[in-house]
Amino acid sequence: MRTLRLGMAQVNPTVGDLEGNAHKVLEFLKEARDLDVDLVAFPELVITGYPPEDLLFKPQFIQDNLKVMREVASRTQGITAVYGFVDAQGDIHNAAAVASDGRLVGIYHKMFLPTYGVFDEDRYFKPGRTCPVFTINGVAVGVNICEDIWYAMGPTAVQREADAELIVNINGSPYHAGKRLSREKMLATRASDNGLYISYTNMVGGQDELVFDGGSMVFDPSGDRIAIGSQFAEELVVVDINADAGLRARLHDPRRRKGNLPNLAVVGTPERVFVSGDPGSKARRPLPQRTPAIYDPVGEVYTALVTGTRDYIRKSGFQRVIIGMSGGIDSTLVACVAADALGKEGVLGVAMPSRYSSEGSILDARSVAENLGMDLWVIPIEEAFSAYLNTLEPHFRDTKPNVAEENIQARIRGNLLMAISNKFGWLVLTTGNKSEMATGYATLYGDMAGGLAVIKDVPKTLVYRLAEWRNSQGPKPVIPQAVMAKPPSAELRPDQKDEDTLPPYAVLDPILKAYVEEDKSYGEIVGMGYDAEMVKQIIAMVDRNEYKRRQAPPGVKITPRAFGRDRRLPLVNRYRQF
Repeated sequence: MRTLRLGMAQVNPTVGDLEGNAHKVLEFLKEARDLDVDLVAFPELVITGYPPEDLLFKPQFIQDNLKVMREVASRTQGITAVYGFVDAQGDIHNAAAVASDGRLVGIYHKMFLPTYGVFDEDRYFKPGRTCPVFTINGVAVGVNICEDIWYAMGPTAVQREADAELIVNINGSPYHAGKRLSREKMLATRASDNGLYISYTNMVGGQDELVFDGGSMVFDPSGDRIAIGSQFAEELVVVDINADAGLRARLHDPRRRKGNLPNLAVVGTPERVFVSGDPGSKARRPLPQRTPAIYDPVGEVYTALVTGTRDYIRKSGFQRVIIGMSGGIDSTLVACVAADALGKEGVLGVAMPSRYSSEGSILDARSVAENLGMDLWVIPIEEAFSAYLNTLEPHFRDTKPNVAEENIQARIRGNLLMAISNKFGWLVLTTGNKSEMATGYATLYGDMAGGLAVIKDVPKTLVYRLAEWRNSQGPKPVIPQAVMAKPPSAELRPDQKDEDTLPPYAVLDPILKAYVEEDKSYGEIVGMGYDAEMVKQIIAMVDRNEYKRRQAPPGVKITPRAFGRDRRLPLVNRYRQF
């Protein structure tokens, strides 16, 4: 029986840390050797980190990455490795190196370059034309990269016709809620339709707004998943591939004999590379038992927020963060995420009560801080607020108080948080959610001031579900029931409630999803059964607040379409639907 022991190393690289990323690769290579792995795959662009963006315009960066790639190749004694880097052959390519026994034996250039959503690869790379199949320990292995596997008439089909038995696909596939299931469906289809094994190695960790969730997988020729990696965790996933079983499955499936083969020449040119023959049966160490960490839909989002927050802060060199604690659900959830990401010592809460703050809000902020074990400073802002009002009184005289006076309070709080940040070198986390960012229900240079907007892509209704999930994870809830039950309020004027300005979130969030994430028109949304005037109001709020969002800090992406990288609208824009 021809058996190939395959490893998938889902690692957490850092963009630009070439030496550090190579060190991770070499550590996992050692672990793979210790488990008698024949072939170990690493993520897309693991040497440079993903996405390297305009670092790719720096020739020295390209040359340094090539040097590191070759150094890793020289360290592959006794094993074969597939790992991502940037190749330079006339132009630059998103590439996979195939190295074996200390030498570079081949290179694959990514063919399908995504340029949609958060991707912009046509800006940088030239697509490849060759579809290599490597004979490794007697097994024919096709190598391709990320987007390549999503196309039925892509390099996988070419490599199948070149007698590939296993496809090794390496990825930097960003997370959004539910994406794991869509990947599984696609990979199962690709494996079954082509009658071969498919391995899908994905990176983990956060990079700017993006989070990579791991969840590396292997599917057999019947389309059954035979291995999966944990979500959001560095891990080496190892599985034995029975190549002879794959051959038997293909012999019984006539579809590959009846394909439209001439069309494949348009896709790319096959190439066969011999690396090593079948070593015959050999004793191998038994594989360790493992239980992958796979989360339910809400836990998956929460863990993505923790991962994205942790890596943004740690990779940026910060040791501690500051959160303005209002006693409300949003700041409470951000505090939970931050404490889980950094530990309680890495988080400082700052409560800044004004004349409109309820006593319960301060008590709730204290309770949350106590439950999480984090420090809380209480800095009243009444004196500063009065000073502002007195300073402005000659100019505001004979006018009615309005949002200007309300926002002074938010801006005082933002100023205090930034002063603490400047003094101690700690990063400010903002606490606005996606519903607020969409409608502009936030104060520019006030509660929007900070370095990372943790829940910027989390709708308000999901905020509550995440809070409930977090409460279910420990021996006792960390979020008081009072925080969960109180009506949302900015507390910037007497008896203020969010619903004074916004529709109920249970109504608002589906409309925002339809307009922002699905690009549905005014007429289509009204056709879903919503009040026409309310829909007009919400669309107008979204459209006129693009300038605010453009000035907001980056936030962790968890939906299919986040503000920022995903959704790019002109600031000056007169298009209206009604």
